[in-house]
Amino acid sequence: MPELSIPSVQGIRLASVPAKIKDWERNDLLLIELAEGASVAATFTQNTFCAAPVIVAKEHIGKGAIRALLVNAGNANAATGLKGLVDTRATCDAVAEALQIHAEQVLPFSTGVIGEHLPVQKLLDAIPAAARQLNAVGWQQAAEAIMTTDTRPKTASRTVQINGELITVVGIAKGSGMIQPNMATMLAYVATDAAVEQSLLDQMVREAVNVSFNRISVDGDTSTNDACVLVATGVRGELLKSDDDTAYRDLLEAMIQIHIELAQAVVKDGEGATKFVTVQVDAAQSSEEALKVAFEVGNSPLVKTALYASDPNWGRLVMAIGNAIEGNLDTDKVNIFLDKVQVVSAGGRAQEYREESGEQVFSQPEFLIRIELGRGQCSEHIWTCDFSHEYVTINAEYRT
Repeated sequence: MPELSIPSVQGIRLASVPAKIKDWERNDLLLIELAEGASVAATFTQNTFCAAPVIVAKEHIGKGAIRALLVNAGNANAATGLKGLVDTRATCDAVAEALQIHAEQVLPFSTGVIGEHLPVQKLLDAIPAAARQLNAVGWQQAAEAIMTTDTRPKTASRTVQINGELITVVGIAKGSGMIQPNMATMLAYVATDAAVEQSLLDQMVREAVNVSFNRISVDGDTSTNDACVLVATGVRGELLKSDDDTAYRDLLEAMIQIHIELAQAVVKDGEGATKFVTVQVDAAQSSEEALKVAFEVGNSPLVKTALYASDPNWGRLVMAIGNAIEGNLDTDKVNIFLDKVQVVSAGGRAQEYREESGEQVFSQPEFLIRIELGRGQCSEHIWTCDFSHEYVTINAEYRT
C-alpha cells in the first residue's frame, strides 16, 4: 500500500530508525507517541513462557495513561531472565527521558530470535534519534521496521462516519512464522482518532482479535511475544460510552475489517506459503467443536503438505476430523467440499467426485475447504496456508 494512501491518525506521531540490531540495512526500531489522554487496550500472547517486554507491557498498561509504544525487530528478548527485564525497563526509561513522560507510560515490544539477550545499548543509542524524527506520517515505514521473516509490510486503513465526524482507523502488523491462535506470533498496532471509553475499547480489541488473529494459523506454534494493541486518541468526535450505540457498532465493524485484513495478510505471507486456504466447519455441536476441527485440519502437517503439492488427498482431511472430535462421530453424516466440488458424501468418497476436479481446486492460490459434520447448528472458519520446502529452509537457516 503506497504511503500516500495511508492516512495519518490525529494524536499519533511515529518514527522508524535503524538500531542495527541485526546485520541488516534497514530500520528496525519503531517509536510511536500518543497524545495525552489517549486510551489504549491490548491483548497478549497466551504462551506462558512470555517474553520480558510482554511482562513489562502488561504491568504498564494496567496503570493506564500510556503515551508511547516502542517496538524492536531482530531480537525477541524472550527466555532472557532477569537481565531481559532490566534491559526492557532501560529502554522504557530512555523513551521516557526523550519524550518527557514517565517510564510506566511506555509499552515495550520485541520480535525476533528467542533466547538471545537484547543488544540494549543499540536501542538506547537509537531512541533519541527516533524521538527527534517523530511525525504524523510514516505508517508504511513503521510496518517495514517491525518485520522479521516477513516478505512485505502489512498495512490497512479505513475511514468511517461516526456521529457526523469522519473517523480514521489505521493498522499495521508483522508476522510470518510461529503463527497460531492465542495471538499468533505477531504484533499488530491499530489506531483511531475516535474517542472510546476505556472499558469499551477493552471490549473492542477482544472482539476484533477473536474473529481475526485468533482465527489464523501458519504452523500451529504460539509465540512468546504476541500482542495486539488498539489505540483511541480521542481527538475527534463524541466519547463512545455504550456498545448499544449505533456509532460504536459502526466503529467496531471498521475495526473488525482492519483486523481481518491484517490477519489474512499474515497468513498470505506465511513463511514459504504458496496457498491461502479457508477451512470452514458447519453443522458442529458448538463453536468450540467447529474451531477445534478447523484447526486440526489447518494445522495438520499432512494436510498442509498436500496443499502445497496440489494433491487433494481427502483421506488426510477425514483423518484430521477424526482426531479433533471427542466422543462418537456419526461418519455417515460427514460431507466435505473443496470450493463447490463435493469430495466426501455420507462419510465416503462422493460418487460423482473426480480426482482432476479436486486437483483443479487445490492448484488455485486461494480456495475453501468446507466440512459438514452433521452434528448441530454451529459454524466457524479459520485461515491457514500450506507447508512448502521454503518453510523448512527459512526455519532451518533462521539463526544463520
